[in-house]
Amino acid sequence: MTELQQTDLQQLAERYLAVWNETDPAARRKLVDEVWAEDGSYTDPLAAVTGREGVDALIGAAQAQFPGLEFTLGPVDAHHDIARFTWNLGPAGGEALVVGFDVLVAGPDGRIASVYGFLDRVPGA
Repeated sequence: MTELQQTDLQQLAERYLAVWNETDPAARRKLVDEVWAEDGSYTDPLAAVTGREGVDALIGAAQAQFPGLEFTLGPVDAHHDIARFTWNLGPAGGEALVVGFDVLVAGPDGRIASVYGFLDRVPGA
């Protein structure tokens, strides 16, 4: 695949957050397999995992820690095969409890090769 376009990276960022919002474990794992490269990685201040199994387990743990909350996507800025965006985590239609900033790198197959996350606002911080 050639370099991804802005719209492709926008859609990949949207699908990335859809994975984080999918609470059915089997459906979430199916999305992880579709969206993430087999050896994809995720790194933030609290976690570092590699591979679809690790990504899926991390997302499941985050959902258990923040039940009933959902992620929303801010504007996506992208170039080459890299996208950066802000996200919010909070109750549907409510104020965000957690705010973060992620940098997503797409692999040659258009799946997520890596994500580097930053936490801008967390509860109790």
